[in-house]
Amino acid sequence: MLIPGVPYLGISKDSVAEIPAAQSNALAVPAGTTARACIMQLDEGFPKIDLTEYSKGSPHAAAANDDLGIARLCLATQNLAQDYALLIDAGVEFLSEPTEGVGGLADIAICRDPDGALIELIELHLDKWVAT
Repeated sequence: MLIPGVPYLGISKDSVAEIPAAQSNALAVPAGTTARACIMQLDEGFPKIDLTEYSKGSPHAAAANDDLGIARLCLATQNLAQDYALLIDAGVEFLSEPTEGVGGLADIAICRDPDGALIELIELHLDKWVAT
C-alpha cells in the first residue's frame, strides 16, 4: 500500500512542496527546504517506510557503505514526550524538541545516535488521518 505523501509534513509524492517552518526546524533542514515523499506500508498498520526526496541547490554524493552511520532512521513511539524526556536525561543530543506535524497528524523529534546518525522519533495520531 502506498500513501501518496507524508501528511504530517504537508508534502506529497506528486509535486515538490515547501516543508512548513516548524517541521523543517524539527527535521533540522534549512527553512524553505522543499521535498516530495510517500509512505509505504504492507497493510493498514505497521511497519511503514517513509521515503523522502529533499530538493537541494547543491546536492552532494550519498554516503558510502564504509562511512559511519546512516542518513536517518525513523522509529515510532507511543509517547514521544516521555521518551524525549528520558533520552534528554540520559544525555542524548536532540536537534529539536518534539514538534507537532501538519494538522496534528504526528509529533516528531530528531536525535543523534553515538555515531552521529539521525534518528527521528515519531508519535502518530492515526485517529486524525483521513483514509486514502
